Amino acid sequence: MSEGVQTIIYPVKDAARAKALFGALLGVEPYADEPYYIGFKAAGQDVGLDPNGHAQGLTGPTPFWHVTDLRERLAALLAAGAELVQDARDVGNGRLVASVKDADGNMVGLLQDPVG
Repeated sequence: MSEGVQTIIYPVKDAARAKALFGALLGVEPYADEPYYIGFKAAGQDVGLDPNGHAQGLTGPTPFWHVTDLRERLAALLAAGAELVQDARDVGNGRLVASVKDADGNMVGLLQDPVG
């Protein structure tokens, strides 16, 4: 089951410049500011900047669909013809992410928060 797109992640090469730009755009300070991820929350949207995103296959802004069972959704997407870009992995505290490309090369991300 999907809870919709709640997160969009931008791969960035210059984290400091990207942080300044998105801070100005969103009008908020980041809630997470780590060398591996900078996260903003604004108007119910989570916007992430990933300095390692290009190396992990992200080619541009990627919407992440929040799902209740990432591995099940990932298997369904692969069975429907999606191409695996990044297999399921824990990015900390039990949060799982994965990404695929559709037949047109569009990126689709999946995100599962730990059951709390």
